[in-house]
Amino acid sequence: MSEFSVFLKLGFDHISDLQAYDHMLFVTTLCAVYRPEDWRKIALLVTAFTVGHSVTLALSALDVIRVPVALVELLIPFTIFLTALYNVSGLSERTFSVKLHWNYALALFFGLIHGMGFANYFRGLFGDMGSVVKPLLAFNLGIELGQLLIVAVFFGFYLALRKIVAIEHRSWNQFISGAGAGVAVTLILKGMGG
Repeated sequence: MSEFSVFLKLGFDHISDLQAYDHMLFVTTLCAVYRPEDWRKIALLVTAFTVGHSVTLALSALDVIRVPVALVELLIPFTIFLTALYNVSGLSERTFSVKLHWNYALALFFGLIHGMGFANYFRGLFGDMGSVVKPLLAFNLGIELGQLLIVAVFFGFYLALRKIVAIEHRSWNQFISGAGAGVAVTLILKGMGG
């Protein structure tokens, strides 16, 4: 197996690991405001998130930045909580096209924070290797593929539920965003030692 394939698989496995549920929760909360018909916008949104964490991951792998793990572990649930609040803020019904641009910017910015969560893991994998470019690219592609799989499963479940119980999109968004916010608050309190 080539180095590229190894890092691709590691990125995919890292994001699809149930122990990485905070990242999964962020991606699903981020997508809750969208309908399956918006798949192009969703793919762009997930890619914006990947670009954000790729930048932080690269800076960390090159040892340009180092952020305390405890701080990152606290910031990640804050991103989930803020995304959930934004989803149910009511702006989506009045100015959805403007909100989309904000969603991309938020996904990119919050991706920077989530990238710090991957940083220590990636730095440990990278070790004494020479060039960081190929492993970093492969790892991020693996994460992107994993995130797209999470989104596909999420929307597959939504479509099935919509067909079975005719759930309205607004109710779906409120339920997913509320669940995301609830778990995020639990993680924040846990991170603060409470």
